Amino acid sequence: MAATHPLLAALQRRLKRDGITYAEVARRLGISEPTVKRMFSTERLTLDRLDALCEVAGVDLAELARDAQDAQQRLSHLTREQEEQLVQNEALLLVTVLVLNHWRYEEILAAYRIEDTALVRHLAALDRLGLIDLLPGNRVRLKVAREFAWLPNGPIQRWFERNVQGDFLNANFHGEREVRRFSHGMLSPASQVRLLERIERLCQEFAELHAEDASLPLAERNGACVLVAMRRWEPPAFAALKRPAR
Repeated sequence: MAATHPLLAALQRRLKRDGITYAEVARRLGISEPTVKRMFSTERLTLDRLDALCEVAGVDLAELARDAQDAQQRLSHLTREQEEQLVQNEALLLVTVLVLNHWRYEEILAAYRIEDTALVRHLAALDRLGLIDLLPGNRVRLKVAREFAWLPNGPIQRWFERNVQGDFLNANFHGEREVRRFSHGMLSPASQVRLLERIERLCQEFAELHAEDASLPLAERNGACVLVAMRRWEPPAFAALKRPAR
């Protein structure tokens, strides 16, 4: 059938959210697990098979189509001008980060020195930016894609470099569930490309775990930051000992 990709992507999100593995899907449909994997990888299946998959996921086709359409309409990034609006008001930037981390209105008021009227004003600003739908009762519905990211070298990233990056790295990383690794070596261009691809997959997995844990109570979630970087570089102390180029 045509145009299955958005539907299958929405179906995969449903299955993963509910902890339904491909093995379980195969068991319920009476087929092999490789067949299930092949259906999702090739995106070729009949309407009857799609209906069967929906039944396993506990969703009807109409609802799945709405999920798929909603995902396609979500923001993957802001414009440079919109990011500038956020960095010019640190309280608004804080509320943005909290909302993206699925904090509720009452939780923000309880944890931060932000007045009720100011918080409503900040949420209204995020609604105008298209990041959220501000619903009755000051409830929030996010409108960002799972792969939402700040602009490379944009206002938010530059703000992070100036105000956050140094403080984040100024630690020994010896605490529980903390880690810091620094590796130095010499790689070919092909190996560097492979490593960059793996870093991208790690970032994608971080985003997926963030989305999966969003439904947990706030008390069961902690702020977690992962900084991964790679560039062509030599310590200045080493470079100073190099012979002049002939």
